[in-house]
Amino acid sequence: MQSQTTITKRWQTVIPAAIRRQMRMKEGDRLVWIYDGASIRIVVLPADPIKALRGSGKGEQLTRKLLAARGEDRARERR
Repeated sequence: MQSQTTITKRWQTVIPAAIRRQMRMKEGDRLVWIYDGASIRIVVLPADPIKALRGSGKGEQLTRKLLAARGEDRARERR
C-alpha cells in the first residue's frame, strides 16, 4: 500500500485513513520514527500494548505446545 501526504508549515502530516484502518490505529497510539540513513520507517505502538495483544494467540493451542516443550526439556534433562 502506498500513499502520499503533505507536511504542513508546523511540520505536521496526516496518516491516510486506509492505513489507519489497516493498522487498526486508535487515538492515543504512539508512532516511533526510525531513520536508517536512507529511509524512514514508522512503527505504531498501541496506547495499551497488553490489551492490543489480547487474543492474538487464539486457536494456536499454546498450552498444548508449552506442555509438549516442557516434556521435551524433561526428557533431555534425564539423559
